[in-house]
Amino acid sequence: MRNRVVVVGSYNTDLTIKAGRIPRPGETVIGGSFSRGGGGKGANQAVAAARAGAGVSFVARVGIDALGQEGMERLAREQIDTRHVIRDPGCPTGVAFIVVDERGENSIVVASGANGLLGPSDIEKAYETIAAAGVLLVQLESPLDAVRSAIHVARSNGALVILNPAPAQPLESVLLRDVDILTPNRVEAEMIAKRPISDEASLRDVARRILDEGAQHVLITLGQKGVYAASKESMEFLPAYAVHAIDSTGAGDVFSGSLAAFLAEGMTIGESIRMAIAASSLSVTRMGTQAAAPMRSEIDAFFAHAAPSRLEVLG
Repeated sequence: MRNRVVVVGSYNTDLTIKAGRIPRPGETVIGGSFSRGGGGKGANQAVAAARAGAGVSFVARVGIDALGQEGMERLAREQIDTRHVIRDPGCPTGVAFIVVDERGENSIVVASGANGLLGPSDIEKAYETIAAAGVLLVQLESPLDAVRSAIHVARSNGALVILNPAPAQPLESVLLRDVDILTPNRVEAEMIAKRPISDEASLRDVARRILDEGAQHVLITLGQKGVYAASKESMEFLPAYAVHAIDSTGAGDVFSGSLAAFLAEGMTIGESIRMAIAASSLSVTRMGTQAAAPMRSEIDAFFAHAAPSRLEVLG
């Protein structure tokens, strides 16, 4: 099972409205299309990893409500192992309210529901599955105690640990020292390093500061500009691909999930990053979160023919 990805994280139902622009505080905007689908950073990443070709197990909590049942059915259709997805009778399934503007940018509010009750005891029940994995992928939409426990199990048993530190929050060095690959976006990287990013020099300094905290690799995702990949040995900017973006929701999740899949498959980290950028770039050409995650055949075809963007790193 060492080529298997285990994702510990959240499941939400996404309620999405497409609008001309995101409302300002106190403002009502008349939007257009509405959709309901699967979401939650953990589930999004699990779906992205599965579609990229990995065998995936998911550890999470949902309610016993209709949204939780829909979620279980969605995950099953993606051939994701849901033995460790707990149906919680005392808490509803998490929900995310999303507004997407005409440029594909989004604003999101989450009601965590059952996600907020995931804990170390749930990780203990999934111990054998996590211990046998090749890659553990975690985020911060679940309680930090559960994240710490999952990382400890994976680290103790030789699995590669990927942490997507979202939503943004400060992280202690003791946690980062057990992380092989950190995948923050710009805001999250600034919060971890406690320094703003304004140009390439500050971007390099932020990456270096995070590496000094203990992570082995830091991959700062910069949206349509690409990824800044840093390790103790090297730092380089890897561009995204030139596409027409219609919805950026979940693009970072596609990056982290597909990255985990490619690493579990045995690709080098450089190859995995480039393929994950291709998957993420392709996903923003579609509406939705889990629905936008591309299949492996689509990623391969896109990677073979797409042209990298020529945008500057920052600006």
